[in-house]
Amino acid sequence: MLRMTPIKLSIENLSIGLVWLFHISGILGILYGNSDWFISATPVNLTLNFVLLLINCKGNKWFILIILLGFFTGMTTEILGVQFGWIFGDYQYGSQLGTKVLGVPLLIGINWALLTVITGAIAHQFYSNLFMRVFIGVGLMLFLDLLMEPLAPVLDFWAFDGSEAPLQNYIGWAAVALFLQLSYHFFKIKITSWFPHHLYLLQIIFFSVLLIKHTTVGL
Repeated sequence: MLRMTPIKLSIENLSIGLVWLFHISGILGILYGNSDWFISATPVNLTLNFVLLLINCKGNKWFILIILLGFFTGMTTEILGVQFGWIFGDYQYGSQLGTKVLGVPLLIGINWALLTVITGAIAHQFYSNLFMRVFIGVGLMLFLDLLMEPLAPVLDFWAFDGSEAPLQNYIGWAAVALFLQLSYHFFKIKITSWFPHHLYLLQIIFFSVLLIKHTTVGL
């Protein structure tokens, strides 16, 4: 007789279950329910993701440092972008992402920190070579931006002056991601939790589904 292996009820498993619940609910809500309400709940979802990341991914004594570095690097570069058009191009943030500092939502800084950790953790677990870890980490961050850019104006996250994101944006993203990934692996952050994998996969699923809907029938 086959025996089912019981699923261990742990903080990590509960956290993974929560992010799956929130992301799938968000997808279904935007596609088939009150899309405006679910889009307006984005700050709640991002905050939950970040809190669960902090709980599940305590790598070593440098973990908080890389979180702070990701946040302040993200905020600084984004402020330079919004105020002067440097690094990413000319763009402005909408109203969906909450409280802003000099035109940049605080959640954007948090998102830079979150993306740095989850992509760095994934690359670290699959590769031992430093070059490959950094290369894959940058690639994962850039791929997610490629999915988000066409949807950002529709969701009122941000919008570029020329309608579409310019090449400068992607070059800027790659440059900032390179600095953050080099920093992540320089401090030898080691995270064994599978929470980052689930969170990254869910973001890919979330934006992919919305992008398909947007390009076919519109949101």
